[in-house]
Amino acid sequence: MLNKIPFLIALVFMVLIAGCKAKKPVTHIPEPEIVEVLNKIPKKAPEAVEIEGEISEEAEVISPVRIAKKGPFVMREFRAAWIATVANINWPSKSGLSTKEQQREALVLLDFLQEHNYNAVIFQVRPQADAFYESDLEPWSFFLTGEEGKAPDPYYDPLNFWIEAAHDRGMELHVWLNPYRAHHTTGGKITETSVVKTQPELVVQLKNGMWWLDPSKKATQDYTSAVVMDLVKRYDIDGVHFDDYFYSYASYNKGEDFPDAASYLEYQNTGGKLSKPNWRREGVNVFVERIYNEIKAEKPQVKFGISPFGIWRPGYPKSIAGMDQYDELYADARLWLNKGWIDYFSPQLYWKINQTKQSFPVLLGWWESENTQNRHLWPGINIDFGGDKLNLDETVNQIMLTRGMLPTSMGTVHWSISPLLKYPSMAAGILAGPYKKDALVPASPWLSKLIPDAPVVVSEIIENKVKINWENLDPEEVFRWVVYYEYAGVWNYEILNRTLNSFELSQYLNKKDQKNPLTNIGVTAIGRTGNESDFIEMSIGN
Repeated sequence: MLNKIPFLIALVFMVLIAGCKAKKPVTHIPEPEIVEVLNKIPKKAPEAVEIEGEISEEAEVISPVRIAKKGPFVMREFRAAWIATVANINWPSKSGLSTKEQQREALVLLDFLQEHNYNAVIFQVRPQADAFYESDLEPWSFFLTGEEGKAPDPYYDPLNFWIEAAHDRGMELHVWLNPYRAHHTTGGKITETSVVKTQPELVVQLKNGMWWLDPSKKATQDYTSAVVMDLVKRYDIDGVHFDDYFYSYASYNKGEDFPDAASYLEYQNTGGKLSKPNWRREGVNVFVERIYNEIKAEKPQVKFGISPFGIWRPGYPKSIAGMDQYDELYADARLWLNKGWIDYFSPQLYWKINQTKQSFPVLLGWWESENTQNRHLWPGINIDFGGDKLNLDETVNQIMLTRGMLPTSMGTVHWSISPLLKYPSMAAGILAGPYKKDALVPASPWLSKLIPDAPVVVSEIIENKVKINWENLDPEEVFRWVVYYEYAGVWNYEILNRTLNSFELSQYLNKKDQKNPLTNIGVTAIGRTGNESDFIEMSIGN
């Protein structure tokens, strides 16, 4: 059965694509023999490096031939990996490392993702009502320094470090928060700085040893909202991300009801009429809508994403069985998607394609049918089924299915970075297959209609090489660049990071025989929400 899957996927993909018009139709060819980025930033440098070199006096200022909103095609696909800090799952490898060791490990992870053509990182900054950044609201994380409330020494702000290093590598950084978990069983000793001690009226203890903020309390929602908005206001983040932990899983309290009876009684005593399950869901719904609206009021360009449990309810669709998040986590995830209270939705579809009762494509198709507001649907996928070829095939097939089923906004989020590091053949296979060509994050036009200014481009031909330089009038708005180039009537492209302003191409596709000269180029700027500047096609004299 598994061997037939690639053929079926290809068939589905071709049928779907046949009915879609490409936004920028163009034929692709292999890259030219020499494609070299000039002044490339050293991969290990966490900070931006000043671009060297100047445009020579003989450089030709190329005149535009035409201006169009739709230039040659560039691939758009959200390619993200979760990086978990709770229990030191992904980073840092253990608590209490030195600042230098923490930074080195962070750069290894970011370099790895860049080299494998990922373009986003979902980085856990609040695993247990604590902080991987400087905060006046919550203590430094135990998982960072080995002592809750203790700052890194020598001091640095890890989140700022991650943001700058990710952006310099052309990757978005989304901060991942657990909105209600107050203390994890692996989180060390509860200190006087913990919310368990500072605001005991907001927390309850679960039978597995965890502590949880009571989601029904307005004071809890105010507290978590303040944490989210502090991050949005002070940091140059690209997104805010919640996972599936709203109310805790039943197993965390050994199957017993969540311990919020006193809060529900208080609600009833003030005239509340909702049943306890509906009351819980209503509190979560109000909070999700609130966070979305508050983020948009402060920084509209910052995305808000949620990755709920992958099944809304058993029987939706009919063949699906499994846990009922609606009744266990009190998460009406379908409502959030229907209402458009998110910018991207990443249901955790952690099952295989042919796992009948939790089939990946069946669930993905159902969630897409509920995407009435046309927001990004980028499913979370499990890439840790093993390091063999079957796992690679499963992962590649899921990525390709997603492309075929969601052609207007492709993307997946990988749980997590660990299997990519653990199984080199897995990472190499994804890179050699679906991620062979770099891609931009799909645009979010509802967030901003701002189009970056088209860069000012000059070029010169030196010893059978075409050197391209450009500048932008508002570089603060630019996140990435795209250099388009045409050989023998066929366009191709290269995506560059914000820190670069030079690129070099061979004058001829076939350098040895000097055949198929480079005829046209164009450089576009990509803004923070993915909008692309005007494409200006420019001729190269030969």
